[in-house]
Amino acid sequence: MVLLGVYILAPDLNLENTHLKGILYGIFSALCYALRNLILKGHVDNYNGTVLMTQQAIIVAIILIPVMFTMDISNLQTQFPYLIILGLVTTAIGHSLFIGSLKHFSVSTASIIGSAQPICGIIIAFFFLNEIPTINTFIGGALILATVVIESIRSRKANS
Repeated sequence: MVLLGVYILAPDLNLENTHLKGILYGIFSALCYALRNLILKGHVDNYNGTVLMTQQAIIVAIILIPVMFTMDISNLQTQFPYLIILGLVTTAIGHSLFIGSLKHFSVSTASIIGSAQPICGIIIAFFFLNEIPTINTFIGGALILATVVIESIRSRKANS
């Protein structure tokens, strides 16, 4: 149902469309994220979520070092404080909390509940960037929210 919601958000199924490319990148990102969550589920009982997140960040930083030599980093000095805030608030805290939730939920339940992330993005974009959601955004968002609510209810019944 979440994928149906994402499909409705896609304005055009033409590979030249930048929105579709963004959606495809997002789906690939979701696949990588799901793989990460499956791997972490086996370690979450033995380690704190912050420790696991720190280990991931170190590994990713090492892997991405070569990219720094191919990109323009001339503005890095002025952007660095914002990157630190962005990294701490959205990545370190958000992902550490998500990893911690794996102690209490199955990977599938935590991931489905986490799929409410686009809804949060839409709401934040409305208030801070003055972006007006389209009707497709509302329909797609409603399907995603419905899936999250249904999975939350199902998970609660399974744990009772």
